[in-house]
Amino acid sequence: MKFTRENLRRFTPAQIIVFYYFLAITFSFIVLNLPGVYLPGVHVSFIDSLFTAVSAVSVTGLTTINIGETYSVFGLSMIMLVLQVGGIGIMSIGTFFWLLIKKRIGMRERQLIMVDHNQYSLAGVVYLIRQIVKIIVAIEIIGGLIFTFYIRSSYDTFGEAFLNGIFMSVSATTNTGFDITGESLMLYFDDYFIQTITMLLIILGAIGFPVLIEVKSFFSKKVPNFRFSLFTKITTATFGILLIWGAFLIFILESMNSFKGMALHEKVFTALFHSVSSRSAGLTTFDVTKFSDATDLVISSLMFIGASPSSVGGGIRTTTFAIAILFLINFARGNEVIHIFKRQIKLIDIFRAYAVILLAVLMVFIAMILLLITEPEMSVIALLFEITSAFGTCGMSLGITADLSVAGKVIIMILMFIGRVGLISFLFTLGGKTKKMHYHFPKERVIIG
Repeated sequence: MKFTRENLRRFTPAQIIVFYYFLAITFSFIVLNLPGVYLPGVHVSFIDSLFTAVSAVSVTGLTTINIGETYSVFGLSMIMLVLQVGGIGIMSIGTFFWLLIKKRIGMRERQLIMVDHNQYSLAGVVYLIRQIVKIIVAIEIIGGLIFTFYIRSSYDTFGEAFLNGIFMSVSATTNTGFDITGESLMLYFDDYFIQTITMLLIILGAIGFPVLIEVKSFFSKKVPNFRFSLFTKITTATFGILLIWGAFLIFILESMNSFKGMALHEKVFTALFHSVSSRSAGLTTFDVTKFSDATDLVISSLMFIGASPSSVGGGIRTTTFAIAILFLINFARGNEVIHIFKRQIKLIDIFRAYAVILLAVLMVFIAMILLLITEPEMSVIALLFEITSAFGTCGMSLGITADLSVAGKVIIMILMFIGRVGLISFLFTLGGKTKKMHYHFPKERVIIG
């Protein structure tokens, strides 16, 4: 233990976070292979078991097996446990248990929490963890009870209804997209109550933990002269715009395609649900393989953007996309700075946004080339859909996940891992410790464009 601690001190917080998520995957793999986890007579290969473990820790939901036909009640309970670790964050779970046993949270632990949740300050990180765990668990319990009592009549016992209800709630809130039925939510295509509650849970999980905490503070009236932060304003505005824009595009593109013959309310709910779910959840109420290539590209772009920072989702994140678009608009107008909501965006955040986008595009490009080599019989659209789904920790698929080769599954696992850890942490992991320059070279302009 002493050797481990001494070696860990040499690493940056970002590198330690990545290491901890590797440990989380190891833990997930072990608990998902405990005696009694699988149903009698079921055998899962090493690669498929590892794939499920990575998918659970990264709260992606892509799977090569049928969850309901593979895992026992004990196994499903273990999956929900792993989803908590992956969804809330490994440092959040660890810190919460440290608080329960009254262990002192030191400076190093606070730095790790700050990195894990993309915070810029050490101030208030322990309070952040307390609030995250309380809010997310409360949302999951309330959602689980609503589902349980609503679907009670469809099951023989209350226990079966409760298991399915709580699993649906945890899967939706953590934006995992795992399901017991093997058909996602297609059984509830005409059930708008289930769809509405599921969409609310997905949004609450993907909107960002700081947003939920600020909304809670706003309604509690405990903070005098409360003001929403710039982060909350940007992320909620971007999240809402992308949700509505995505639903509109899906509605228009599929109205003359797979939505033919549907009633208007069915088209609206199907388009809206898949726009919400494509942020990070991956649940479906309709066979997405029937969507046109144009719609697949729209959904792929939404999955690539993903959820908000410090949430259960992956992707480049909503604020990254927002800052990049705001920069382009202001640059076209000849402005040297970005003003939004009577605030000015710092230059370092613009640099970070474009670094994330460049790295993400490069990673998707490389993954596409590799998968075209390993899976030559599969279409480019299907592979792009799978890649963006993995990177955005979404979990939607055009049905090719189980048919991927071992190499293809490994590539998807790497994308899911990076999507959960976050590109900033991943980039800092490669870069090592930040070195402060004590001198400056002369500046010179370079011709661009």
